[in-house]
Amino acid sequence: MPSPYRALFAAPGSKAFSAAGFVGRMPLSMMGIGVVTMVSQLTGRYGLAGALTATIALAAAAIGPQISRLVDQYGQRRVLRPATLVALAASAGLLLAAHFDWPEWVLFVCAAGIGSVPSLGAMIRARWASVYRGTPQLHTAYSFESVVDEVCFIFGPIMSIGLSTAWFPEAGPLLAACFLAVGVFWLTAQRATEPAPHPRARQDGGTALRSPGLQVLVATFVATGTIFGAVDVVTVAFADEQGHKRAASVVLALYAAGSCVAGLVFGLLRPKGAPGRRWLLGVCMMAVSMIPLLLVGNLPLLAVALFVAGLAIAPTMITTMSLIEEHVPRAQLTEGMTWVSTGLAVGVALGSSFAGWVIDAAGARAGYGVPAISGAVAVAVGFLGYRRLSRPAPGRGGTVEQHSEREERHVA
Repeated sequence: MPSPYRALFAAPGSKAFSAAGFVGRMPLSMMGIGVVTMVSQLTGRYGLAGALTATIALAAAAIGPQISRLVDQYGQRRVLRPATLVALAASAGLLLAAHFDWPEWVLFVCAAGIGSVPSLGAMIRARWASVYRGTPQLHTAYSFESVVDEVCFIFGPIMSIGLSTAWFPEAGPLLAACFLAVGVFWLTAQRATEPAPHPRARQDGGTALRSPGLQVLVATFVATGTIFGAVDVVTVAFADEQGHKRAASVVLALYAAGSCVAGLVFGLLRPKGAPGRRWLLGVCMMAVSMIPLLLVGNLPLLAVALFVAGLAIAPTMITTMSLIEEHVPRAQLTEGMTWVSTGLAVGVALGSSFAGWVIDAAGARAGYGVPAISGAVAVAVGFLGYRRLSRPAPGRGGTVEQHSEREERHVA
């Protein structure tokens, strides 16, 4: 590991909470694609599979920010454990309903319950922010966590799709639930690094989403999430049409690998200038990278195209975290990070549903039109809201990078 990353773990407890976060985030990449694989194996209906995945994502979008808001007020341990128990019970119900062919409404009720799963990525980033707030190391920490996210997306789909196709259809989502239980209870057992709660946040009666800058980030990431949701579903269907359904996990892993490589490199840099410009450039690159998917005709070319497309993801996500630091009050940081995840979740829901309908109607290749259109929408929203990103929240004079630049000028 390069020295800037190794230096991160000099902070006491950082290795343990980062490891717990890695385990607890595996379901992020496993549950949705696992449900798609499970339902398509059992019923052959990609439309139903996409609708269930969309239900999970929409429920997470509605419940997730409220959970994180409670975390900011009461602390991670007191909130995450009961929320996780609800998600685990709903996961068990979904697997039983799918296995025993219960009515579809039971599937959707259980899928909605899975939406209470906490945003582990936001919890871990909040711990890093508590340790390295106001220092250049926070940029490296956010970069490292983006790499961890992508490692999850490299191995998660492989395990989820592989187990569901080679063992039994419910195996992928079942393993995802096990990872969630271990990760959350391991993390919440680590009290020393838990960020201090901010009970006074209850008195202002507001939400982090009041921030104009955060509104732009969330709206843009709804479109970005649509890209991710559509790519997952269409890639599984495309591989199935090609007669190699298991290969979908490898292709999606390469998508995540491209982002992982870019995140590692980006974390070694000390970017200068306004992060809003870098963020908008990243959104544009993600949109443009969807165009080649419309032209591919086989799995090897698709794998190459997705690897290249992945190169734009991590740097954009890392810059997004820096912008959240600038636009959200400190007492609402976890909630602010979760709102971005919520935007992604809503987009994943839309992308999964739209892609499933297009696949059922016109085939998998036509389905890649969904992420291409979504990328164009993301660019449009980003440009329209760009000015709002230049107005930080009161008391948030700039990002970590800007603080670093001021420190360097002062020393000079």
